[in-house]
Amino acid sequence: MKSKNWNEIKNMSKVELNAKLSELQDKIFRLRFRHSAAPVKNPLEIREVRKDVARIKTLITQGKRLNKV
Repeated sequence: MKSKNWNEIKNMSKVELNAKLSELQDKIFRLRFRHSAAPVKNPLEIREVRKDVARIKTLITQGKRLNKV
């Protein structure tokens, strides 16, 4: 994820983050499925998407913690 996209994602609402998370989880599922059948042209894309999912989950968790305080 580029830093420009990271700044955009940090400013998203919780609903938008959840939508983006489900979209990326679907994308990583499709990439893994295609990769098991035949090698993907860019296998690093799987890693990038996995890290994006982790970043979004982190933002969601941080938002929950901030609301509890």
